[in-house]
Amino acid sequence: MKQDIKDVLVSEETLAKRVAELGREISEDYTGEEVTVIGILKGSNIFLADLVRQITIPAYMDFMVVSSYGNSAQTSGVVRILKDLEEDIEGKNIIIVEDIIDTGLTLAYLKQNLLSRKPKSLKICTLLDKPARREIEIPIDYKGFEVPDEFIVGYGIDYAEKYRNLPFVGTLKKEIYE
Repeated sequence: MKQDIKDVLVSEETLAKRVAELGREISEDYTGEEVTVIGILKGSNIFLADLVRQITIPAYMDFMVVSSYGNSAQTSGVVRILKDLEEDIEGKNIIIVEDIIDTGLTLAYLKQNLLSRKPKSLKICTLLDKPARREIEIPIDYKGFEVPDEFIVGYGIDYAEKYRNLPFVGTLKKEIYE
């Protein structure tokens, strides 16, 4: 798998340091309160697991599976909820945890959907931000790293269900996904 990687953008050590910082920021922002982190599967699972271990206030987890890609390198533009939340979020502090935000289309839909459920607050935390691809502006409350407009894999992020288990974030060689 490593032979398919063009460049390592974020090392394992740099990831660990920034995730710890994000956990501290969230804990400070919600001192004396509880949060529910909603992981968007499958891409956020590794980031979410590391993040919640850094949060020092009561943190609950729930998950959603949302698809707009399938096995393609390009978004279809059609958002489908494949697995919804198990718990009611009304009156709760919610943090959506994403692996990467690019066009913003999926997250805009998801944010609107969750706001309709009347949470106390709703913030967005993403490991990676790819602003060059943004079609809809999305305010990001907690951001790990900004990345270039290249195909990103590793640390939970896949291409056709591969590369999630790489311990770093890297760019995929073009010949792999074209």
